[in-house]
Amino acid sequence: MSDEQSSSQALRDASQSRSKFSGHGHSIGAAGYKTLQLHGDECQFLSNSGNNLTASPPADGFEEIIIGAAWDNVGKPKGGLLSKILGKNKNAGIDLDLGCLYEMQDGTVGAVQAFGKLFGNYDKPPYMKLTGDEKTGDAEGLDEQILMNGKHWPDIRRVLVYIYIYNGAINWSQVQPQAQILIPNEKPMIVTPSTHHSELEICAIAEIENIRNGIKLTNHSEYFPGHAEMDRAFGYGLEWDDGEKS
Repeated sequence: MSDEQSSSQALRDASQSRSKFSGHGHSIGAAGYKTLQLHGDECQFLSNSGNNLTASPPADGFEEIIIGAAWDNVGKPKGGLLSKILGKNKNAGIDLDLGCLYEMQDGTVGAVQAFGKLFGNYDKPPYMKLTGDEKTGDAEGLDEQILMNGKHWPDIRRVLVYIYIYNGAINWSQVQPQAQILIPNEKPMIVTPSTHHSELEICAIAEIENIRNGIKLTNHSEYFPGHAEMDRAFGYGLEWDDGEKS
């Protein structure tokens, strides 16, 4: 079975048993969450849909680029009215995961995400790998991250960064997700959605485009009921059947 076939089969199999997925652990927040009020001098913030930032390529090319996800460790209360009356409410973290769709310069498309165990590859296409799942949300740094091999950025055309909810109530305003793009010798680029749609489980936060081997980051902050709908909206062209990649 080819790498492309095995990747397609992995996502298809995962789609059929999504509710049971637990292979990459779950995260309930991140101490690395940035705010304009506290980090405005050290970061670049894209707070509104359509905002963009650019980074010119160094003479010898980019070094490692980190695509990170962070969110407020707020959680949702467990229990009903009786628990509230008895003071037994507890925070139950909402499980989120980071992923991306990618398009290579040769037209190859695919996905990198824990769902389906599509972790990617750092040293060969797609030159990006999902790593660093911090399960408690209490440690310093990003909750999840995709490491991108910057030396191969010229081989990549574009990357759509998204966060999706696996478990817990769909309440984006409660967890306030953000994407952080970390490029060496540049201030961190922070994308935080300004609106939320709690009935939809996937947020396409931002797209990273290759513009003459430089980087253009655009805040999209669009919400979708599933991967297929998101894919169609951004035109990556993966083949889907009832929400499953084929």
